[in-house]
Amino acid sequence: MVFEHSRYSFIDPRQPQSIGEGMRTIIVPEGEPFIMQAGDFALASTVESLELPDDLLGRLEGRSSIARLGITVHSTAAVFEPGWIGTATMELSNLGRMAVALYPGMRICSFTYQRLSSPVLVPYRQKAGNKYAGQTEPRASLLSEEQNRADERT
Repeated sequence: MVFEHSRYSFIDPRQPQSIGEGMRTIIVPEGEPFIMQAGDFALASTVESLELPDDLLGRLEGRSSIARLGITVHSTAAVFEPGWIGTATMELSNLGRMAVALYPGMRICSFTYQRLSSPVLVPYRQKAGNKYAGQTEPRASLLSEEQNRADERT
């Protein structure tokens, strides 16, 4: 998913249409490149789907070889809580000055895992208000749902 910055001048996290309508999904055919221009940002999904048990925490780590081209694989969403299920969304950014070609299935990240001393009481997939459990493709930010729930409480 990429932002359509030529159609929208800004993103308002309190307006869901500002986020959802401001992005479009691109499906890159196998063997063809997705060209990340300098300064670009995109959401992408891992090929693999994760289903973490209630006593295992996962971390998504960008590969050094990709970082050396200027590509960061995640900005902040590196932790997958115990009980996560679905594909991982990567927050790709090109911090370099040159465009970089990325290909479907290309190894750009890895996962590490930490065993907890005991299972969590409420796994992510069962948390009230979890926003991304069960996703099978990248999803635009659902930050506006948090504000909507806060408004409902007042």
